[in-house]
Amino acid sequence: MKILGGSAKGRTLKSPKEGIRPALAKVKGAIFNILASCEGEKVLDLFAGTGNIGLEALSRGASQVTFVDDSIQAIRLIRENLDRCGLTDRAHLLKTKIPWGLERLKRGQIFNLIFVDPPYDERLVNPTLRFIAREKLLAPGGRIIVEHSPREKITAPEDLQVVDERKYGQTLITFLTYG
Repeated sequence: MKILGGSAKGRTLKSPKEGIRPALAKVKGAIFNILASCEGEKVLDLFAGTGNIGLEALSRGASQVTFVDDSIQAIRLIRENLDRCGLTDRAHLLKTKIPWGLERLKRGQIFNLIFVDPPYDERLVNPTLRFIAREKLLAPGGRIIVEHSPREKITAPEDLQVVDERKYGQTLITFLTYG
């Protein structure tokens, strides 16, 4: 697993032995090609795992990434990967359950880009999207990118609209914005 672009391009990230499913390089590359830029963006990486996606965003110029995961193993792995890439100064880590623990985010905090990559088929996508919409975590003009199983259908909350979907093998990437 490597950083594909930006200031930390080519850096190898530490991978878990088990229990965490990092985004595949093909999928991660496709996401960042579609986004075109995340320069100056404030990013929320939910179900962050290894930090693979948020680290890519930092490497490509995101101003800040908040990594959220409920596993202490994942938080330690993200911290180690941030150190490996020299990107710790623009990162915040939060260990909490998603979506319910997201109330621990600072009130009024909003993000330009939100990545949602829960464990497949655990029915966490829609509750997470409802929480994001209800708490208004997405900035106007912001984007949400959800990596999920094609078996888990997205029901976009009233304020969010699906604008694109792409399938890569057993992975579906859904892009949402304010409707």
